[in-house]
Amino acid sequence: MAKSREVFVCDQCGNESLQWQGLCPMCGAGDSLRRVSVAARAKPERRALAAATAEPQRLSQVAERDEPRVPTGLEELDRVLGGGLVLGSVALLGGDPGIGKSTMLLQAGDALSRVTPTLYVTGEESLRQVSLRARRLGLAGDTLQLLAETSVDTIIEHARDSGARVLVIDSIQTMFATEVESSPGSAAQVRESAAALVRFAKSTGVSVLIIGHVTKEGVIAGPRILEHMVDTVLYFESDAGSRFRLVRAVKNRFGAANEVGVFAMTEQGLKEVKNPSAIFLSQHAQPVSGSAVMVAREGSRPMLIEVQALTDDAQGLNPRRVAVGLEANRLALLLAVLHRHGGVATSGRDVFVNVVGGVRISETAADLPAVLATVSSARDEPLAGRLVCFGELGLAGEIRPVPYGEERLREAAKHGFERAIVPEANKPRRAIDGLQVIGVERLADALRSAF
Repeated sequence: MAKSREVFVCDQCGNESLQWQGLCPMCGAGDSLRRVSVAARAKPERRALAAATAEPQRLSQVAERDEPRVPTGLEELDRVLGGGLVLGSVALLGGDPGIGKSTMLLQAGDALSRVTPTLYVTGEESLRQVSLRARRLGLAGDTLQLLAETSVDTIIEHARDSGARVLVIDSIQTMFATEVESSPGSAAQVRESAAALVRFAKSTGVSVLIIGHVTKEGVIAGPRILEHMVDTVLYFESDAGSRFRLVRAVKNRFGAANEVGVFAMTEQGLKEVKNPSAIFLSQHAQPVSGSAVMVAREGSRPMLIEVQALTDDAQGLNPRRVAVGLEANRLALLLAVLHRHGGVATSGRDVFVNVVGGVRISETAADLPAVLATVSSARDEPLAGRLVCFGELGLAGEIRPVPYGEERLREAAKHGFERAIVPEANKPRRAIDGLQVIGVERLADALRSAF
C-alpha cells in the first residue's frame, strides 16, 4: 500500500497545517482544522502531465492556433463562455439552490451530445430523476450518456472508456477522491476532486463543466483555491421570485470577464432572452416621477435599464438610505454631492433607490441616473419623456465620462429614445439619427436639462 501522511485542513479556506491549531493561520476561522490522511504518491496522470510539459520552450516557439470551440446550444451561455466551449477547459457554475444550474447544464449537455460525445454525471439524483427532468424539459436525450456516480476515479475511467469529449459534473460537493480520508463536501475532498478533474481535462482535451454549491454568503462552497484551479467561473444571479436569471462570468481565461447572459425560467426550462433591454424597462402609460433610464454595459453588451428612486419623510430619527442593485455607500456619497452642488437637500427624508429587474450595477455610469431619479421623486416631477442618461458624478459636482459612450447612445437610439444627457466628453462627433445628445459638464447643467 502507498504511504500516507496526515495533515490538518481548514474547512473554510482549505489551508493545510502540519499540526492542529485553535485558529486557522490563513483565514483565522476558529475550530475549523480537520485531520485528513492524504496518500503521498503521485497519480499516474499527474506524472504523465508533468512529463509532457517538463521541457521549457521559448515564447516565440510556441505554435499559435485558434482554440476550437463547441457551441453549447444556448447562445447566451456561449456569449458568457466567450464564444463556446473550449476543448480541454474546465468551467465552474455556481448559484443558489433551485436557481437552475442543473437545468441549464442538462439542456446544454443534450445539445452538446448531438455534436460530440457527452457524459452527464449526477451525484445528487438518480438516473430516473434526471430522466424525469429531461422529459419535463422536452429533451430527447437520444445521444446523451448518463452516469450516477460520486467516485472521481470511477468517473474518469468511464469518461475514458466512453470516449466522451464533454464531461458534466453535478455537483463537485458530492464527489470524493479515494486517497483522501474525509467525507464528501469537505474542503480537502472538494479540492482533490477538482484537481483530479482538471488534470484529466488538461491531459486529454476533454471539456469539463462543474456545478458548485454556494454558501449563505453567495460564494462557491469549499476552498477558495477551487476558483483558481478552473478556467472559467460563472455565477447565477436572480432576485427571489423573479423568473429572469443572469449568468455572469467572474473569471474567464478564454473570453471577457463580467460578460452576462440573460435567461427566463419557464416550464420548459431556461429560455434565452435575445433582447434583455425590453425586460428591464417598465412600460408606463405616462411619465412617472422617480424613474430614469440608463444604458449600462454588462461585459460587451449595452443594456437599457430603469433606475427608480423614492423619497419620503423619515419615519425615524435617522433617515434611511437603501440601495438595491447599487452600492449603498455610493448612494450616500451621491446624496451629499447632490446637496452641495445641486441644491437639493435630502436630510430628514428616507431615500430608496432600486434597479429594476434584479440587476446589480457596479459601474459608475449609474451615478447620474440615480441622482436624476432622486431629484424627480423629491420634486414629484417626471423627467422629460423618451430620455436616457448616464455618467459618473465627481465630488466637485462634475460629470465625468464613462467608457463606450457612443455604443451606449446607439443602443438607446435603436430602442426609440429621443434625448440623451451624457458627459460632455462622451458626446459623439457625428450626430446619431433620431437622438438629441446633450453634453453636460456640471450637475447643475444636468438638472436644468432633465426637467
